[in-house]
Amino acid sequence: MAVKPILKMGNPILNGRAAQIDDPTTEEIRDLILDMQDSMKAAGGVGLAAPQIGVSLQLVIFDVPAERLQSEGEAVTSGIEPTILINPVLELEEDKTDLGWEGCLSVPGLRGLVPRATRLVYSGLDPNGDTIRREAEGFHARVVQHECDHLDGILYPQRMTDLRYLVYEEEMDAFMAAFDDLPVKR
Repeated sequence: MAVKPILKMGNPILNGRAAQIDDPTTEEIRDLILDMQDSMKAAGGVGLAAPQIGVSLQLVIFDVPAERLQSEGEAVTSGIEPTILINPVLELEEDKTDLGWEGCLSVPGLRGLVPRATRLVYSGLDPNGDTIRREAEGFHARVVQHECDHLDGILYPQRMTDLRYLVYEEEMDAFMAAFDDLPVKR
């Protein structure tokens, strides 16, 4: 379809709660999914929420290749299958959390340490209206939480517990070298 511009932090659409999708099988939703896939690919992201391209609907997509999971320290041979998730619901194992570095297409040029549940179950609908229910852990769980936060008007800096760990990407090497006591390495 078309590559859409990614909205940046400060745009009011990113601050609101997205509306539920009544019928995931409409042509409008199919076109939105294609636009999101094109936009995510063009931006080099692993996930995207509809509000990030200016559409305040409960729809996220993600596609994480094995190489990205391996770069996050996970011993895997395959990536996360491309997923289209409509009206998602998350069941978090909040007693098991971890800090991890996150970036966002709507907060370009920055990385931050964000606490997230390490395991969860997510459910929702696929574009055919069929139910999806999957377990996720590690980086997969982090991506799902990050993208679903967009549907509630939350950007990752709002989840951070210590803004000293909000760093411009171009300063990451110097930042990492300067601190021996970082809670998480890159």
